[in-house]
Amino acid sequence: MFGMSHESYLLLDAVVTIIGLIFLITKFKVHPFIALIIAAGFLGLTSGMPVDKIIKAFQDGFGGVLGFVGIILALGTMLGKMMAESGGADQIAQTLIRAFGKEKVQWAMMFAAFLVGIPLFFEIGFVLLIPLVFIVARRTGVSLIKTGIPLLAGLSAVHGLVPPHPGPLLAIGVFGADIGKTILYGLIVALPTAIIAGPIFGTFIAKYIPGNPSQELVDQLAREPESKTLPSFSITLITVLLPVFLMLLKTFADVALPDGHAIRNWMDMIGHPITALLLALLLSLYTFGHRQGIHSKQILKLLDASLAPTAAIILIIGAGGGFKQMLVTSGVGDVIGHMAVNAQINPILLAWLVAAVIRVATGSATVATITGAGIVVPVVGMIPGVNRELLVLATGAGSLVLSHVNDAGFWLVKQYFNMTVAETFKTWTAMETILSVVALIFIMLLSMVV
Repeated sequence: MFGMSHESYLLLDAVVTIIGLIFLITKFKVHPFIALIIAAGFLGLTSGMPVDKIIKAFQDGFGGVLGFVGIILALGTMLGKMMAESGGADQIAQTLIRAFGKEKVQWAMMFAAFLVGIPLFFEIGFVLLIPLVFIVARRTGVSLIKTGIPLLAGLSAVHGLVPPHPGPLLAIGVFGADIGKTILYGLIVALPTAIIAGPIFGTFIAKYIPGNPSQELVDQLAREPESKTLPSFSITLITVLLPVFLMLLKTFADVALPDGHAIRNWMDMIGHPITALLLALLLSLYTFGHRQGIHSKQILKLLDASLAPTAAIILIIGAGGGFKQMLVTSGVGDVIGHMAVNAQINPILLAWLVAAVIRVATGSATVATITGAGIVVPVVGMIPGVNRELLVLATGAGSLVLSHVNDAGFWLVKQYFNMTVAETFKTWTAMETILSVVALIFIMLLSMVV
């Protein structure tokens, strides 16, 4: 067509479609859910797919993603709500602050966010912990940026790199990676990355931009907490980390026991992300609920309320899965895979680059992860020995880079920290970019030994 080979035309078609998707979201302010459906339909029609297969491919991709990730999102959100209402997050933060002391309070904030952020969305973790930033800054006299940037780094690192967050979980499904290994590698990469982008960078940038919180927010967020008994640190930690422990236990059983072994079969079921999160949620109903004096009717209301904000996220993820399937079914993925093989681009670097470009263009880490994984997945079958778990991490790392004015998180941070746009670029955007690049470096180093 147009004097081009079929492969060249498909590649051009994909580029035009992705540019169109970006324009729909950024220029015309079309909701990402609708934009992804339009882009998927356009790609199916223009790539020459039979009309009767276009809708089916989208439905298969949509359902295939939500059959797993939708359940994970619901369970994780409920667990996060129980932790928030019980004061479990407060307990983790307060315990770490007492352990580290005033001089190293920025380290306490990073570790608190890192732990609390494991089962929570970034936005939920942010809203949950931001009062602590104001309270700690007021009590210790440490600048808002010095305490705030480490907290943002801890939340963002686990959001992009560590399951059971939806981005890494989605990429695990696309690449066919092992959940336990991805958690292990994700923690190995995320912790030192968060340290560099959080306490180290935060201490540096706070010398130039200390932060000047608005008095209204100080009055609203830095109030003394209500006198209530918080869950103990050990109980909170056990509840929050139970799903991670069970998923790691599954991986250990897979390595240590042969196929078909009864214990391995049971551990495969118990350590499955859905089962692991369900068990943690059930435990939280006691540890964060009844044990804290929250009655059954109130727990039911809390769980109902927790699901409403995730509706849009679930729809976007599903539509992204449909768009990913269209890339695969149309043959675009195979063309990109062959190009990557011929160009001899390191697949880990390719995954990071593709996700980074989409992240910068759309402002959405979720869209970047979904689309990036769909584009890169054909490479897995073409290059022997590619570590699928590291591809998941590379895609997640790329989805964090260069948050700017098209990212809701950019404005969230700007408003809460009362910064100008330029100051937000120098703090939040720089921190996210450091996270992304440093994570890639650690992933590349890890690829030499695993």
